[in-house]
Amino acid sequence: MLCFVLPNIFMRHWLVIVCISALLSCRETPTSANETFHPTQTNHSIPQGETPEGMVWIPGGVFSMGAKNPVGLPGGGAQAFDDARPVHRVSVSGFWMDATEVTNEQFLRFVAATGYKTIAEIPPSKNDFPGVDEHLLVAGSAVFMPPANGVDLKNSSAWWQYVEGANWQHPLGKESTIAGKESYPVVHIAWEDAKAYCRWAGKRLPTEAEWEFAARGGMSGKLYPWGDTLVAEKEWNANIFQGVFPQRDDAQDGFAGIAPVASFPPNHYGLFDMAGNVWEWCSDWYDEHYYKAFHPDSVAENPQGPKVSRNSESPDEELKVQRGGSFLCTAQYCTRYMAGARGKGEWRSSANHIGFRCVKNVE
Repeated sequence: MLCFVLPNIFMRHWLVIVCISALLSCRETPTSANETFHPTQTNHSIPQGETPEGMVWIPGGVFSMGAKNPVGLPGGGAQAFDDARPVHRVSVSGFWMDATEVTNEQFLRFVAATGYKTIAEIPPSKNDFPGVDEHLLVAGSAVFMPPANGVDLKNSSAWWQYVEGANWQHPLGKESTIAGKESYPVVHIAWEDAKAYCRWAGKRLPTEAEWEFAARGGMSGKLYPWGDTLVAEKEWNANIFQGVFPQRDDAQDGFAGIAPVASFPPNHYGLFDMAGNVWEWCSDWYDEHYYKAFHPDSVAENPQGPKVSRNSESPDEELKVQRGGSFLCTAQYCTRYMAGARGKGEWRSSANHIGFRCVKNVE
């Protein structure tokens, strides 16, 4: 397994950008206002015909989208989620959604049928990285490597390494395998990889609004998809990080690292792992100021996201929205497994905590 720190230009695009989900997603800007949540108005229509395999019906309706500032709440962490305010009213139409994240087994069927190669399996081009030694232009992806000792949490490169040969079939590098992990979520998936799978399956990626409506399960303003308490009756409801981040995951939730899908109870809509396990791509571009375009007293109809990506901390990168957090999230560093919290990642980057699930329109 080859792990290395890359020259500046290559490191910028193949190490730093894959840390955006873990680093930029967890930074903060000054606190903003408006945290008013109104009751969710759920549609009551039910589609005719058979339920698509592995999917559940999300009825749609009108809900309050966004996040309250959790700082100061138990387990709230130090992030104010300013990019998720003002809270605003959104209407989404009903749709089908995968009950779980797409698994290794499902992605294998896609690859067997199409011969598709993910971005992590394709060596970077010299045209994209002029001046970089050719021997460093190797296919791979970012892998979480827990350090032996404590590190500066402002330096995510202390626990992320670019690993040659790391991809969806070899999540930790060339010598690793997904054998026996067919029910685990597929990882090392870039946005366009997820989109390609969805197209093959006759589905699509969810919008950010659809994803949040589904995650909330008909509830309004709750911190988590199951309520306001992280650990309810001593039972964990999500696969996140316990212990000392990033060096030791104590696996109090039963898993140190990724868990098989559906290892925890579903939300009220029958969706599993809408918090933790792996980040999930949405169709929208990420704009840190996007929510400011919505008036709190009006209702936005099926918003599709901004036309371009905007992020002051990474202005040269094109970012897509990610939701749900991952097995690496913890109040010590990143609490974006909360229901209204927003994440983001460079759209052509991948890592071993990034996956996806699909949605499908009513036919």
